[in-house]
Amino acid sequence: MSDLLEIVHATINAVAVKDYDRAFANFTEDCEYTNLPMGSVTGPAAMRAVLEPFFAPTIENDLVVLRTAVDGDTVFTERLDRHRIASGWVELPVTGVWVFREGKIAVWREYFDLGTLLRQWPELAASLT
Repeated sequence: MSDLLEIVHATINAVAVKDYDRAFANFTEDCEYTNLPMGSVTGPAAMRAVLEPFFAPTIENDLVVLRTAVDGDTVFTERLDRHRIASGWVELPVTGVWVFREGKIAVWREYFDLGTLLRQWPELAASLT
């Protein structure tokens, strides 16, 4: 496993347990986080402001990496993100693109179908309206 892939796995594992300090230590200060279709933010503090409220109602997270590919300074992941909330498990297929600069993640893009998520998580859907 490449060093870049190890960093991506460690970051995913840290996010799954809501250890944002450990996860964000792997990012550049000017990192770009894009959570499509929701939008983009810059920097670890802004990433925390997006991720922390999303994960707050989750009881448990299981971010299952199904496939990976590494091309130079870029890592691609295909995942099944599983979030346990009060009403049960929510499952969301996600594709991630991670671009490195000098050994740290400079770009993290997540692609998923928002409708798939909102159909399973009505409380989240209500909070977005």
